[in-house]
Amino acid sequence: MEFPEDSFAYALSSNQAWAGYKAHQNPDFFPRLATGQSPEILWLGCSDSRCPETTILGLQPGDVFVHRNIANIISATDINTSAVIEYAVDQLKVKHVVLCGHSQCGGAAAALADVRIGGVLDTWLTPLKAIRNANKDELMAIRDEKDRAIRIAELNVEAGVKVLMANMTIHDAICERGLQVHGVLFDIGSGRIRDLGFGTDKKRSYKHGSGDSDAEVVRGNHGMLVFRNNGASMHVQ
Repeated sequence: MEFPEDSFAYALSSNQAWAGYKAHQNPDFFPRLATGQSPEILWLGCSDSRCPETTILGLQPGDVFVHRNIANIISATDINTSAVIEYAVDQLKVKHVVLCGHSQCGGAAAALADVRIGGVLDTWLTPLKAIRNANKDELMAIRDEKDRAIRIAELNVEAGVKVLMANMTIHDAICERGLQVHGVLFDIGSGRIRDLGFGTDKKRSYKHGSGDSDAEVVRGNHGMLVFRNNGASMHVQ
């Protein structure tokens, strides 16, 4: 999208238009949001501007609790990520934790290039570089650079999910109330999210009214996500 010269002023004007439209469409929308939040999904993703979680999920403000960083890296010693997880799981009682990688990831490209970026970014990308080193033969056997970048992004999600599954807050919630953990990949070129199959098992406690006994529904204000054994789908209400 091409912005006018003053992109910030344009963004503020766009916000006014959006808020007016939402209020006209549903007068109770903002007053209801102001009463509190009860999201069912904790989304852990990349800071990339092309991966706005609420938009690509087809959901609404209030539906998703969010933490994003460069290259969606999950580190057990990152207090920022740990605080988000603890609040979302212990206090908000989310039902799903979703770790999402994506195609065309700059962090993945930097790790594969094995060159210094400078500053704190080199330190931050160390876990991704370790993944590259641990899977060097597999990655170098992939001739297409785009496919190689997607593969390391998948491996990064897999590694991150393993860290999440070892987190005691998440571990306790899985045992006590059936919290679900998912690893997915967003394809920027198609807008589609692919379930990579990492995380908890796919047995669900909530049943979708369509008769699918293995489906669980996460409802938003204007849509819903349906998780099944073979993936997830979004339905507009």
